[in-house]
Amino acid sequence: MNKNILTQELIDSGYLKTQRIIDAFKNIDRADFILEKYKNEAYENYPLPILGSQTISQPLTVAFMLELLDPKPGEKILDIGAGSGWQSSLLAYIVKKFQIQNSKSQINSKIEVQNSKHGLVVAVERIKELCDFAKTNIEKYKFISNGIVKFYCEDATAGLPPEGPFDKIIAAAAASREIPEEWKNQLKPGGKIVAPINGSIWLFEETLTEEWNEKEFPGFSFVPLVNNRPVAY
Repeated sequence: MNKNILTQELIDSGYLKTQRIIDAFKNIDRADFILEKYKNEAYENYPLPILGSQTISQPLTVAFMLELLDPKPGEKILDIGAGSGWQSSLLAYIVKKFQIQNSKSQINSKIEVQNSKHGLVVAVERIKELCDFAKTNIEKYKFISNGIVKFYCEDATAGLPPEGPFDKIIAAAAASREIPEEWKNQLKPGGKIVAPINGSIWLFEETLTEEWNEKEFPGFSFVPLVNNRPVAY
């Protein structure tokens, strides 16, 4: 199996639907984010051990969460629990360019495309050995050196206020009862959060009246969200 076959399986099973997310799966290789001894399992649809007693998520789970998040070019996204860096890199591939298309003429139907700005993924991981591993993996695609990903090695249960506000927030570790209120406070108006609580994935969307729509998707498994002091890096 290869990444294209895995991607097609996720499309056929209904987990991948949006073209820009599909393109990210085709261009960001999961094999670049796992330990060498598991390389032959890189395209299997199940979690794999990484470092710090953690795992890289099952591809269908990542696909499902990204479809809920609906990342777009030019957005600023906080990725909490970056792990080995795969999801951060998928997000970086999507947000990296904001393109403006203008029809110049109906006669010649020419399209002018201008690069206006790139988005930003702020990736946070609390386990030091995973931080080093993730940064190395993400930089295989030059996302850090090109300013598409900023990486922090610290606790993010209170979000990351110095980097906010964010268009969207996604988390890979499960809160036990509810997501931290600080995450909502660090969103731009109309923002969105996708995060696990216990064994469910939750979607939180702010309405125009500053209320929150919440939707639960049960049947998943995640490592717990841990609160600790920042790790020096």
